[in-house]
Amino acid sequence: MANKGVGITITQHILNQQRENPAATGGFTTLLNELIVAAKVISREVNKAGLVDILGSTGRTNVQGEQVQKLDIFANQIIIERMQHIGQLCCMGSEEDPDLIDIPSQYPKGDYIIVFDPLDGSSNIDVNVSIGTIFGIYKRKGEENRIDFLLDHVLQPGKNQVAAGYFIYGSSTMMVYTTGGGSGVHGFTLYPSVGEFLLSHENIQIPEKSKTYSVNEGNYAYWDEKTVALVDYLKSIDKVNGMPYTSRYVGSLVADFHRNLLKGGLFMYPADKKDPKKPSGKLRLMVEANPLAMVAKEAGGYASDGTGPILDIQPNEFHQRVPLFIGSRKDVEMAEEFISGKRGE
Repeated sequence: MANKGVGITITQHILNQQRENPAATGGFTTLLNELIVAAKVISREVNKAGLVDILGSTGRTNVQGEQVQKLDIFANQIIIERMQHIGQLCCMGSEEDPDLIDIPSQYPKGDYIIVFDPLDGSSNIDVNVSIGTIFGIYKRKGEENRIDFLLDHVLQPGKNQVAAGYFIYGSSTMMVYTTGGGSGVHGFTLYPSVGEFLLSHENIQIPEKSKTYSVNEGNYAYWDEKTVALVDYLKSIDKVNGMPYTSRYVGSLVADFHRNLLKGGLFMYPADKKDPKKPSGKLRLMVEANPLAMVAKEAGGYASDGTGPILDIQPNEFHQRVPLFIGSRKDVEMAEEFISGKRGE
């Protein structure tokens, strides 16, 4: 898997896929290319963050001598500014913004919608933990362009995504993405010397079963009995079934998911009683769960809310939160059995 086909740029790869689709217009290619430019800018700032005092700001000042805002806000603005002018989007949705983001009137609108978490795990920047940008892309369902009508176009189940993926900023910067439909999941590593993402992980396949789980066990006391039973089982001694599992939890969703995608594993962020305002858990369906669920599915994995596929959920609001169990298919199916009450140990 790794290093196969090194030398192919992400642009070449996207164009090759475009040629395989006779109906393609090139608009989608333009969209992805501009998103890649935004990620390169974010990667540059993240890599510089360790050299400056970033507690509360990037350590940079603007021309007025004012401190530049935190990197997650910076990343959000970069993506919006890079994407709003390309003429391929009818609107955007960000984890950082309470409402949908309209395309300014001076720019043309297109048929695509992009939703994103601009800098997942940003609280870990100052301890040098990998963080990332997560994105999902949809096509609008009609011709209406007014922002007050577009929410209906945005609130689509994740199975309607035409592409999804993430950028991870760690020891190296990588882009992992899929366009669905059996196209596979491919990873590209940014080579700083040439400023290009080159194919490094072709057709990623997640192992169908693993011996690793990732969850914040600090929330153990807030879980219901089904979640407790699942985690207790994963830690139990049962050599016949490969137990116990090993715990690997980073605390940065994109980092935990990326590790499990390559090596196999079960990531969990179950519902809990810790915050009455978030009874369904912490993670957002549209900008976190759906994009990663599409990547997992195309790599042979699975994502569930504990009762069924994440990708089948019809969202009711943009910032809707869901429990998430994602990773190796057999591990997620086992978790589903516990959470749905079909199994208890």
